[in-house]
Amino acid sequence: MVKATSESSLSESRPNAPTVYLETFGCQMNELDSELVEGHLTALGYRFTKRVGDADIVLYNTCSVREQAENKALSRVGQIGIRKREGHRIVLGVIGCMAEREGTAMIRKYPQIDLLCGPGELDKLPMLLDNVLRTGASTDADRAIDRIALQGSNARRTGTLQAAEDSLEMLDLSRAFDPDRAEAGGRSAYVRITRGCNKFCTYCVVPHTRGPEVHRTPDAIVEECRMLADRGVIEITLLGQTVNHYLYTHGSALTIEGREAPQVGPGLKAFRQSAAASSLGARTTTFADLLHRIHEEVPAVQRLRFVTSYPRDFTDDALRVMAESPRICNYLHVPAQSGSDRILKLMNRGYTRAEYLEFIDRARSFMPDVSIAGDIIVGFPTETEEDFELTRSLLRAVPFKNNFIFKYSPRPGTVAIDRFEDDVPDEVKRRRNNELLALQAEISADVHAR
Repeated sequence: MVKATSESSLSESRPNAPTVYLETFGCQMNELDSELVEGHLTALGYRFTKRVGDADIVLYNTCSVREQAENKALSRVGQIGIRKREGHRIVLGVIGCMAEREGTAMIRKYPQIDLLCGPGELDKLPMLLDNVLRTGASTDADRAIDRIALQGSNARRTGTLQAAEDSLEMLDLSRAFDPDRAEAGGRSAYVRITRGCNKFCTYCVVPHTRGPEVHRTPDAIVEECRMLADRGVIEITLLGQTVNHYLYTHGSALTIEGREAPQVGPGLKAFRQSAAASSLGARTTTFADLLHRIHEEVPAVQRLRFVTSYPRDFTDDALRVMAESPRICNYLHVPAQSGSDRILKLMNRGYTRAEYLEFIDRARSFMPDVSIAGDIIVGFPTETEEDFELTRSLLRAVPFKNNFIFKYSPRPGTVAIDRFEDDVPDEVKRRRNNELLALQAEISADVHAR
């Protein structure tokens, strides 16, 4: 997905303010990040344009999850490099996951880049832009500290200490939502409830680029939903890499002023012990609790959705809240990734085919009309025809409304690229991909007909 932001009203900007073109690559997380960045910069006087040729500053918000998204971003970086060599004065910034993954090596390889900012440091973007605009771009990547903001390899080690002083939270809290510039006429919006990921699937770079799982405070989330509803939003989608792992333990993370603060989420084992923690007196807000609060406290929101769900650890309490709350959509995006237990183990997904199917059966027992969407990766290293057939049979067993189906591509920074040889030929990947797309089209048509 590639999206350029809409043009801001000139009345909101100071005279002669720099004009910014911001283009987004990747998922809903990046779309929300771009919206928050645009609101932040607009409040500081920057103007936005839909036309890259009119911009003084070009920002590319990048994604590292899939190779195609990275290739598109690099193509845009190359085009700006050509314009710079032709004498155009442009500030080029690469932000998001690709900047975090590549680090300073990206500036060495593409010297036309003036600044880098990772997804966990986006609150520092105005400072980086100000440094470049005031002092000009350095030609030495090693000395360009004032134009680089990345978490680095120590992000997970220090994440627990940093969570209580989470300056990135200010982007969400100071959100400047403008319904006149938003998608769907400002009637639909994303709200982040967690950032980062603790699962470490072997094919995925997100835990390294977005850092550890950090859960926002329930009050901040509910208040943001209320603010959006006051501005005319009727549909909200809650965002998280593992949205149903939301679990906030009250009193365990406080600011210096004594207010509750974002906190690092528990590991997978601790999540299964949440009920035990609750019985020992810890007051918690679970994902089910959060859904119920938003539904009951913000009635102006007519449709409440969430992505992405993890099939293991999805509680009956959350399913019950969905079933009993008329404004929560009966929709679950639950990636399966493969129908083969052997491949799921290599992927480090943490569940079996049987456990995935058990969850689907459980969800349908609460909501017979529930819509299921998923993700599938074909051609993961060592995937045989037998493994592939197991995935085909999984699609036939689950009434998927839709599936996002992708060919496996090795991603730098993942475990899989170092541990497994990419030994499935590309033509085999293409064939399997096309066969699953055709099968899913048949299943989708049947689901829609019913």
